[in-house]
Amino acid sequence: MKIAKCIIGSMGVGDWEAVKGIYQDGIATGNATVDTHTPDWGRWNGDHRPDCRLVARDGDEVVGWAALSPVSTRSAYSGVAEVSVYVSEQSRGNGVGKLLLSALVTTSESAGIWTLQAMIFVENEASIAIHSSCGFRSVGTRERIGSLNGQWRDTLLMERRSTVVGS
Repeated sequence: MKIAKCIIGSMGVGDWEAVKGIYQDGIATGNATVDTHTPDWGRWNGDHRPDCRLVARDGDEVVGWAALSPVSTRSAYSGVAEVSVYVSEQSRGNGVGKLLLSALVTTSESAGIWTLQAMIFVENEASIAIHSSCGFRSVGTRERIGSLNGQWRDTLLMERRSTVVGS
């Protein structure tokens, strides 16, 4: 595996078109999400925490992104968030995903997040490996949790508990 030489930084509004394109790359694989279309900026922006959005840049090009979504609006769950990590098709297998997820863990702890969770299609072995390498553990398999193109899909629920926040 080639190691990525990317710069990880905060995602800005100006990154949206690149982020949207990378999300579309993920949708096209059939192994990243049950979404079939990318949302518009308003919906995406409303669904993700503004303090936990990162991009990976190779020079001037955005080659990956990571962000957190709250799992609930209830205050008891304010420190629990769902992870999204997407890497452009041409940058997969180069360590970009692990760089992003590692940086997102640090960013999440600075934001007071004590539990990160990820729902990963059971067939997405690369994503499962990246999450495992960043301290996530398998909680269990959620069977027939979503339908994609008429086919039921199972997801592996993984979580990472912070040793810094909420311990």
